[in-house]
Amino acid sequence: MKKSILCILCLLVAAAGAFGQPKYEVRAVWLTTIGGIDWPSSYAHDGMGIGEQKRQLTDMLDRLKKAGVNTVMLQTRVRATTIYPSGLEPWDGCLSGKPGRSPGYDALQYAIDECHRRGMELHAWVVTIPIGKWNSYGCQQLRRNYPSLVMKIGEEGYMNPERAGTADYLTNMCEEIVSRYDIDGIHLDYIRYPETWRGAKSAKYITDIVRAINRKVKAYKPWVKISCSPIGKYDDLARYSSKGWNARRQVAQDAQGWLREGLMDQLYPMMYFQGNNFYPFAIDWQEQSYGRTIVSGLGIYMLHPRERNWPLSEVERQMNVTRSLGIGHCYFRAKFLLDNVKGVYDFVSRFDRHPALVPPMTWAQSIAPTAPTTLDVVHTAQGDRLKWNGATDRSDGPYLLYNVYASTETPVDTSNPQNLLATRHLWKTLDVPRRQHARPLYYAVTAIDRYGNESSAIQEMRKTTNGPLRQPLTPLTQNPWRK
Repeated sequence: MKKSILCILCLLVAAAGAFGQPKYEVRAVWLTTIGGIDWPSSYAHDGMGIGEQKRQLTDMLDRLKKAGVNTVMLQTRVRATTIYPSGLEPWDGCLSGKPGRSPGYDALQYAIDECHRRGMELHAWVVTIPIGKWNSYGCQQLRRNYPSLVMKIGEEGYMNPERAGTADYLTNMCEEIVSRYDIDGIHLDYIRYPETWRGAKSAKYITDIVRAINRKVKAYKPWVKISCSPIGKYDDLARYSSKGWNARRQVAQDAQGWLREGLMDQLYPMMYFQGNNFYPFAIDWQEQSYGRTIVSGLGIYMLHPRERNWPLSEVERQMNVTRSLGIGHCYFRAKFLLDNVKGVYDFVSRFDRHPALVPPMTWAQSIAPTAPTTLDVVHTAQGDRLKWNGATDRSDGPYLLYNVYASTETPVDTSNPQNLLATRHLWKTLDVPRRQHARPLYYAVTAIDRYGNESSAIQEMRKTTNGPLRQPLTPLTQNPWRK
């Protein structure tokens, strides 16, 4: 049996290498704010402190973009505390240094703007059931305002999943975020019973919470993705045991049932394992995906010598196999990636060398927008200036974004991910600097809606000039044609 699994893995890895990088793939990272362990690394007491936090975040986003990340999971509700000015819960202390105190700016809004400027999705990561130490600020406030919803297990506070008001409260939290912010997703963390729960557990209570959140979020903005991070093994498999730790029976987390019922658009199972504790269960998640998006949560923190001291080859193998299965990848967590532990950042920058689009939510909306019109390109010695007219449909729906493709051949092949130059571009213009002696590029532009549906392409109408552009070209954050 072990030999057969190894043979299958070798075939999958070989297939991944043969087929190269896909055009559609979630490449995500969990960006943790609790205690500032990923961000921020300093407190904001004044304008200088705010500026430093913003600088830290934009530097991280630039580097994540360079590594191919297209989705950022930003921890937004921390432990009954938030990183935005909430009407329901107090500020977390990670920003100002003191729980309940404002840092002087809206960190969530800033992160959304900066992610969208880079063509990246921002998902609000909401920690649901745990609310921190019993005497922590957030837990104390929630106990005071909603005592019937809070329970103590050991030294920790939790929302009681079996109280009807818990679903209402968490739904109101998600409604506040979705109604006020242009986020791309709500990511539910720890949407399960505490593992230390005493007594019987019923999946009905957890599912009722998920169903309530789904209905409220989709009523506001049906294109906002609902996802969660379940335990990495759904249940025992016919040939492989979960070894006493699985989502369905241990913590009543029926994640595959949520996919079947249409309550989740994406799943990010926390697959922080090796060998037969990883690969058979990855296959199971994909086989039971019901047409939705599966993204493997990769425990890259295990590379660190103070953790399990994994070799980098373990992460390389997991990424190759999951890609061959059509599964995306999400790194836990940002600091280990950006610190380049054992060269992991260098590897993923090569592995995800070309940009990728997030798979479209065709189950929610499958009608593509019309193509942009009148694409004009002015070619000069300094570079190329693109300008196009946007699509005019979907006036009553979410706004449109644009994907820009480039190639040395015309017409540009928009099915080839190597030709992707800019993704989820906000504007109808783009400046592309020219590398000296590089071959001229041809361009194509498509429109993309908030569900991820892409239009057909408009190919350029070429104009050439020997004179300089009226304004200098603005360098791109990432330009695969300048490598």
